[in-house]
Amino acid sequence: MTSTTTPPAQPGDGPGGQPTGRTDLPPLDVLLPVAEHLPPDAREERLAALYAYDPPTRGFHVVRANMVASVDGAAWGPDHRSGSINDDADWRVFRVLRALADVVLVGAGTARAEGYTALDRPRGLRHLHDATLELAIVTRTGRVPEALARDDRPPLVLTGPAGAAAARGDVPADRVLVVGQDAGGTADEPGPAVDLAAGLAALAERGLARVLTEGGPTLLGDLLAADLVDELCVTTTPSVVGQGPGRIVAGAAPSGTTALPPRGARLAHLLHSPEDRPGSPAGTTAARWLLPIG
Repeated sequence: MTSTTTPPAQPGDGPGGQPTGRTDLPPLDVLLPVAEHLPPDAREERLAALYAYDPPTRGFHVVRANMVASVDGAAWGPDHRSGSINDDADWRVFRVLRALADVVLVGAGTARAEGYTALDRPRGLRHLHDATLELAIVTRTGRVPEALARDDRPPLVLTGPAGAAAARGDVPADRVLVVGQDAGGTADEPGPAVDLAAGLAALAERGLARVLTEGGPTLLGDLLAADLVDELCVTTTPSVVGQGPGRIVAGAAPSGTTALPPRGARLAHLLHSPEDRPGSPAGTTAARWLLPIG
């Protein structure tokens, strides 16, 4: 592309129109299969090398988001869970990303809906990162899903002052990170959203700098709005869900806007899963996008 500005509309351009010989359009490359082939591997070291964390570019942490979507953009299937649209190819990437992280960060609603429990390194992948994998949940109310509150290894809880008492009633006080300003809210009517930047800094102070967030869509939307996401890993599975499910990003847009201003992203790599056995789905892609500081 030779122009850095938006070219003027040309006669015939637009819906239903025909191209008119513009010369300022970018070239396109056809991505054909290449020699790099990643068959299933018990140690997954080649796949892990593709997802090695880059050095921090903002603060002392790196935030990686991992989400799955259908071809038509659905973030979940008919059971309102992401598990109904993922597959074995997505599972390989999912395991490696967890193996490399210090902490998995999720919204309390997602933890409840997806049935999260205390986390362990994926079986057979401890050699990639031999440390305890922590779980941290974000909750404005401070309420922790019952299954997690009862667990022998309760999660870290990121909440604001209004949710602090409820959180300390569910998990030990040393597992509660109070981040945000006291705006006079209560556990039933919490104040402003949790200060995610302060929460990430608090995790980093505990040595949890390599952050993997698995959503849900509202938490991812809040992280993006605060410009706190360094990379976005999106698996697209060969499924079409139709009307109903939301996108992988949700939540209200900033006040006075309908959406965040579009930001560029750089493709680090794109994996493709061909059909490897009769009857198995083919066409799953796993993209790793690097997001610059906004």
